[in-house]
Amino acid sequence: MPDFDYAEAIQKNLENVKNRIRVAAEKSGRKAEDIMLVAVSKTVSAEKLYAITEKKDMIFGENRVQKLLEKYDILKERCVWHFIGRLQTNKVKYIIDKVAMIHSLDRSELADEIQKRAKNRNRIMNCLVQVNISGESTKTGIKPAELLPFLKKVSLYPNLRVMGLMTMAPYTENPESVRWIFRELKNISVDMSRENIDNISMRYLSMGMSQDFEVAIEEGSDIVRIGSDIFGKRDYL
Repeated sequence: MPDFDYAEAIQKNLENVKNRIRVAAEKSGRKAEDIMLVAVSKTVSAEKLYAITEKKDMIFGENRVQKLLEKYDILKERCVWHFIGRLQTNKVKYIIDKVAMIHSLDRSELADEIQKRAKNRNRIMNCLVQVNISGESTKTGIKPAELLPFLKKVSLYPNLRVMGLMTMAPYTENPESVRWIFRELKNISVDMSRENIDNISMRYLSMGMSQDFEVAIEEGSDIVRIGSDIFGKRDYL
């Protein structure tokens, strides 16, 4: 049974987030429509998500394959799914026909597997390459100096299409302290675009979460991944 009280509360949060996106977008000379909102739905039950998908225009981001599969079986075509977490190569086959985009392409072995599974399904898989701008050992991603050769390699894969870059900034209560990370990824995307590599697009920059998405948008983000500001504070396992 859909939880309509929950849906009403979440809709209010969504409207607040969308308004903040609009303001941040205008600061960077863009419109709110230029920014893709991915609602990070990890730890939120499929039943609760069901209550807010009547318009079928929601994009949900999951970071665990098993949880995505469980929710996908219930929600079916009521929404669009993105995979935003670190993806194990042996799990690619389970989501290759279920997600619209993978945000976390971060190594050659994963690219090989995505190409293989996408070819088997006769589809093209849109991906973002995760770049580790901060240099933190706790975060995955391609090092900036290794990005160009990596892009040249995956450009040869006909069933894998790089649509841009993704990064994660360190958690901070002062988003101004991580502005440089978003600015750096934007600069890198401009440099990569100038390389004119076949099958490689710098259409999207996925950067910015609940604590820093407004700064990320001001620095050029096209996709923001927002969880707690929509669904409330949660225990992340």
